[in-house]
Amino acid sequence: MKFNIRGENIEVTAALRDYVERKLSRLERYFEAPLTSEVHVTLSVVREMNNIEVTIPLTGVLLRAEERASDMYASIDLVVDKLERQIRKHKTKVNRKIRQETGHKAFFKVEGIPAHLLDDEDDLELVRTKSFTLKPMDVEEAILQMNMVGHNFFVFANSDTEQVNVVYKRNDGKYGLIEPSLH
Repeated sequence: MKFNIRGENIEVTAALRDYVERKLSRLERYFEAPLTSEVHVTLSVVREMNNIEVTIPLTGVLLRAEERASDMYASIDLVVDKLERQIRKHKTKVNRKIRQETGHKAFFKVEGIPAHLLDDEDDLELVRTKSFTLKPMDVEEAILQMNMVGHNFFVFANSDTEQVNVVYKRNDGKYGLIEPSLH
C-alpha cells in the first residue's frame, strides 16, 4: 500500500504516520493481490475532536470512511474497523459481479470470514420511494430550503448549470455540493 497522509490543524508526527500505516496495512489481508492504489488519509482537529478520513480508490469500488474521537489513535482504530465492515459488506457482491462479468478471480478473499457475513443482500431492502418536482434554484437558495425543511441534504435543479445537484451539511457545519459527472 502507498500512503498519502496529510494533516489539517495537526502535525503528522513519525509515530502517528507509523500507526496509521500499520493499522491500515491490516486491510491488505482482505485482497487477493497487493493494493496498488494510493490510500488517501487526512488527519484533522476540529473543535477539539480528532478526525480521520480515509479514501481507498479500487477498481470498481471506492472505500471511504470517516471517524472522530477525542483521541487521534482511537479515531484511527475506529476508522479501520469501519473500513473492515465495508469490505466484508461489499465483498460478496463485488466478487459475484467480477466473476459474472469478466470471469476473473475474486477481488476480495473469502476464506476466514464467517458465513453469516458472506451474503449481506438482505440489508439492502428499499423501504420508501419519494417523487417530487425539482424547482430550478441557485446553490444558496437550495441551502436555505434544506435548512428550512430540517434535512441534512437537499436535491434540486441547479439554475446555473441546468443539472440535478445535491447540497448537504458537512460534519464540520459547512456545506457541500454534489454535481453529476459522467465519464
